[in-house]
Amino acid sequence: MAKDFYHNCVKTALEKDGWLITHDPTKWEVEDVFYEVDLGAEPLIGAEKQGEKLPSRSKSFIGPSTVNEFHKAVGQFVDYATALEFIEPERILFLAIPEHIHLTFFKKCNP
Repeated sequence: MAKDFYHNCVKTALEKDGWLITHDPTKWEVEDVFYEVDLGAEPLIGAEKQGEKLPSRSKSFIGPSTVNEFHKAVGQFVDYATALEFIEPERILFLAIPEHIHLTFFKKCNP
């Protein structure tokens, strides 16, 4: 699996926020379907995060169409979230996107 353009930035941000990267990438199998999500992480010791686990999927949105990139990201997110319910329901799935995409495209979609 090729790493997303912002993969290392997301990994560094998670580590700076106190998360311990446990899998890079995280791999799952659900009924003979194989998944690879960018990162699996668990927090370092900290009361407000203790016991939390997350897989994170980063999307760079560097393709020629932001709408197409959005559709791919949402489709992957829903697919991964559904698989995650079967194998590790305690994990919360996160989608990491560039700030400029959040401030422009996502703000237009959700005013």
